[in-house]
Amino acid sequence: MFTRASLIAAWARSAVVPRQGAFKSLHAHDIAAPVVQALLQRAGIDASDVQAVVAGNALGAGGNPARLLALHAGLPEACAAFTVDTQCCAGLDAIVMGSALIASGQAEVVVAGGVEAWSRSPIRLHRPLHKDEEAVAYERPAFAPTPDKDPDMLLSAARYAAQHNYTRARQENYAIQSHQRALAHAAEIAQEIVPVAGVLHDTYPRHIAASHAARMPVVACTDAPEVEDAAACALSALTISAQADGAAFVLLVSASAAARLNIRPKAAWVSNASVGSAPEYPLLAAEFAAREALKRANITHANEMQFVELHDAFAVQGLSFAEHLGLAPECFNPLGGGLARGHPIGASAAIALVRVLADLQRHGASGAQGLAAVAGAGGLGAAAVVRWL
Repeated sequence: MFTRASLIAAWARSAVVPRQGAFKSLHAHDIAAPVVQALLQRAGIDASDVQAVVAGNALGAGGNPARLLALHAGLPEACAAFTVDTQCCAGLDAIVMGSALIASGQAEVVVAGGVEAWSRSPIRLHRPLHKDEEAVAYERPAFAPTPDKDPDMLLSAARYAAQHNYTRARQENYAIQSHQRALAHAAEIAQEIVPVAGVLHDTYPRHIAASHAARMPVVACTDAPEVEDAAACALSALTISAQADGAAFVLLVSASAAARLNIRPKAAWVSNASVGSAPEYPLLAAEFAAREALKRANITHANEMQFVELHDAFAVQGLSFAEHLGLAPECFNPLGGGLARGHPIGASAAIALVRVLADLQRHGASGAQGLAAVAGAGGLGAAAVVRWL
């Protein structure tokens, strides 16, 4: 927990759009710049007041997307720019870093969050060792140094589902509920969304009947030989978060900057945790990070939170997270989670925090608290607790 607390003055996000959808021609800074500009407008400050930008991004393959964003959004040339890549945790870890800049006195006004343009992600190639060899394309980098510690993430989730008897039917019911919640609250969700390329709503949520879900293709089954019926706990296409594009950012300020700029902060940063866990089962890292963030905030039980948002990359992850933390269904991803939105990797965790803040604004009394959590490839987890002022 930081000794000099950051205050949250505003938040905004784009819609989340499936890969090769409406954002397919946009680079990361094209998606993020309108969000940052709207963020500053919501807070009532000038671009010249921003001293640093911290952006999570997982698929940009180098460079410094945060710097491109800062320049494209019209922020000062003197503005510092940091890009964070902790895969799915990047958006929240970027906000943690932004809070640390304020806590350490290095900045007083920081834009932080995440962005992903999965549709424009570079084609990846392993460079050949010898002149007569060809470059070899690959889909993702290694997240652990040895293959036994770095299974395919779909396979890892399927293994976990089988080990703990999270059936396909339970997973699909969870996913259907996520979509139903997102559709039922589309008007509320739209209030946090900034138009980008004319898109005003998350475009992935849809009506799904249980009978239709049962016919969806299987994407992963456990390979454990002791499991007699691997299909019973398989992952279907409905139970994983779809590849997507999107952005989300918050405006962090110090108390002195808020007074100087006549900003009325809406929430306070209470605590955070960024942790590591077994890389074989990365989905568990969100739970561990959440427990640590709650502990650092001197909170004994997750149910003390008015709202909890997990970016659930898998339905089995959401089921396990809620069960192990003893969460009441009405406070956990109440307007639908990542399964209904999609997964713009570098932005997903920042979107989860924006969701918490938006819910606190609508329903939280002064002192109400919320938790955002995420797990990332390689066994990383991040979580944060915020308090409504």
